[in-house]
Amino acid sequence: MLHDLVHMGIPAWEKTVRTVVVYVVILFLFHFMGKRAVLQLNAFDLVILLLLSNVVQNAIIGDDLSLTGGILGAAILVAANWVLVRATFASPRLSNLLQGSSTVVATEGRIDDRQLRKLAITREELVVGLRRQGLELDDTVEVTVEPEGIFNAIPKPKPSLDDVLRKLDEIERRLPIA
Repeated sequence: MLHDLVHMGIPAWEKTVRTVVVYVVILFLFHFMGKRAVLQLNAFDLVILLLLSNVVQNAIIGDDLSLTGGILGAAILVAANWVLVRATFASPRLSNLLQGSSTVVATEGRIDDRQLRKLAITREELVVGLRRQGLELDDTVEVTVEPEGIFNAIPKPKPSLDDVLRKLDEIERRLPIA
């Protein structure tokens, strides 16, 4: 029994290759799915993630059901992720290639429906995302969807007390003198 627990059914090099290949393929699949895939998980996305993890499990473990093989596979996934995160941090070109760039979806309160369609994001999802940040669409200068699927809104500047007083002076000057 102890032998089955620690003895791997496949060589460590094969486990490494299997794990790294599956990791890279999954990354490219998510890149292909676009920002919408990570923006907000809906029921369909959750089902896909659950099924995807089950489908690729056998590709990673092969004939290996050992504890050692599972720990090695987990360590390889974490290491591959660590290397990729450091590489994309060090190289903006690689980061842009793998993650893409920001997409402007609204400017001065006007939604770019073409960009929303490209990202498969509804107007309602955009409005809800902004409200979670305490903003309304009309309160923004620009709204982008970042490569990580996060809404990034630049709010319109709030008027200062001096701005309000200056505006009041303007109004008073326009009023007829009685």
